[in-house]
Amino acid sequence: MSYPIRVRAGALIIENDAILLIEFDDENGLHYNLPAGGVEPNESVKEAAKREAREEAAIEVNVGPLAFTYEYAPHLIDNRYGTTHSLGLMFECTRIGDSEPKLPDKPDLNQTGVKWIPLKDLEQITLYPKVQRHIKAFIDQKRYNAFIEEHTLENYEKV
Repeated sequence: MSYPIRVRAGALIIENDAILLIEFDDENGLHYNLPAGGVEPNESVKEAAKREAREEAAIEVNVGPLAFTYEYAPHLIDNRYGTTHSLGLMFECTRIGDSEPKLPDKPDLNQTGVKWIPLKDLEQITLYPKVQRHIKAFIDQKRYNAFIEEHTLENYEKV
């Protein structure tokens, strides 16, 4: 029996004591998410984080180290956010160039904006998932999760 888990990748972009978030207004009201989404076939998780930043915030990013991993296991919280089990890998990213983040030409359903939220205001907004304290801990401690990519190991040889 297979046990499918949806793999998601996202971008943690922090500049000038503010974090770049995607604004949504839907049945849950006004809330924010990190730029993130599902990994597509033939795409690495880092490529997915880069694509999601482009698709949701209209910017290009360099994808750095893994900042944190988030698991949504629906059976543990009464399917509060749906029934799809997912694993989210959030990478520290930096903007390439000086392009201003903005609402893309084809935004996600219910996406209403792209906003720089001051870190001091992070606790006052609705963020899904509610990882505000984990974001602040990451910023304060700069403790990265190890993320090893097979193709970067020294013994890797292209076949």
